[in-house]
Amino acid sequence: MENNETMMFNVDKEKMNEARELLFSVYQALKEKGYNPINQLVGYILSGDPTYITSHKNARSIIRRLERDELLEEILRFYLEEKK
Repeated sequence: MENNETMMFNVDKEKMNEARELLFSVYQALKEKGYNPINQLVGYILSGDPTYITSHKNARSIIRRLERDELLEEILRFYLEEKK
């Protein structure tokens, strides 16, 4: 059976703000430890493996507060809104 209707996906505004702050915090911790933050975050988002994220400044625990799809949504929103 084929469904031709578009599904809607919504995340509330509070989660968006939390995701943004969380990403910046983890980014800084990765950078401070000498990692390439972008590569590490991509590895985590694609695999779900928290060992891509350093435990420095509690970043590994912080990143796991939100689901990976919520993080990805914030990344896309930020990128696409900057391109307007």
